[in-house]
Amino acid sequence: MTAQTAPMFRASVALVHVDAEVTLEGRTLAGLTKDDFRVLDERRPQTVVQFASEEQALDLILLFDISGSMRPAVKAVASAARLGLQELREGDRVCIQVFNRRSREIAPFTSDLDAVAGTIAQQVLTLRFGGGTLIQAAVDAAALRLMKEPKTERRRAVLIITDDYGVRTHREQTVVRDYWEADAILSGLIVHNAAGQALNTVGSILGPQNLILKAGMKGIAAKTGGDTIRSSDAGAAFQESMRRIRSRYSLYYVQPDGTPGSTRSIRVELAGDAATRYPGARVRARTGYVVPK
Repeated sequence: MTAQTAPMFRASVALVHVDAEVTLEGRTLAGLTKDDFRVLDERRPQTVVQFASEEQALDLILLFDISGSMRPAVKAVASAARLGLQELREGDRVCIQVFNRRSREIAPFTSDLDAVAGTIAQQVLTLRFGGGTLIQAAVDAAALRLMKEPKTERRRAVLIITDDYGVRTHREQTVVRDYWEADAILSGLIVHNAAGQALNTVGSILGPQNLILKAGMKGIAAKTGGDTIRSSDAGAAFQESMRRIRSRYSLYYVQPDGTPGSTRSIRVELAGDAATRYPGARVRARTGYVVPK
């Protein structure tokens, strides 16, 4: 973010921050300006007072699924990690977490990207993959971890690498609210897992109680402004996920009056000539926020 476009925060003015990604037929639309966007807060149009289109440094949590269903996908995860880390830039900070039935932190936030690569290769991929999968609990814990970090101009995001098979443990609304409060994006790299599909086929024959359920990552990610990518090429998908997290527009508007701790809805859409030029474009942005206490 350049000095000309960096938001100037004043103590007397509270600004709402929204990251937006615009895609058309699978490609990201670059070159849009502040006037190309329309932001509604509780369905009321807002004036965008600050805008930036440059890539921002990241505070990123890489969240690896090490449950039993992911054991056959370890090679794909290793390939994905090697390629995905090429998208990191100087100034990025990365925290590494893993989960199965519980989540834990392997390495705290660091800007030493060589150390990040070493931690994944030597500490994550060598772990014994096994146990159940509590995906929603893990992604919620990641949001709570981000809340503990001081807010800076870095974009906050969680990228989970999983096969999306697991047990639903949290209400979607609870997890989404925590991401809104953390001002963070949740994105998912869904690794193709033939073994998990085979287990589900057997489970469907034995009875519903034996099914491994999809954990519903897509709905949570969409409400935070993120998305999920499913691909048999995990490495390329990891790179694409990182690129999508980084290449977004940042919009700021003055926060309307609201009760501290309450949630308010947000909608971001293309406006004016941009809406006419790109009628099929899709805008990804978080769908709400929590009024600061």
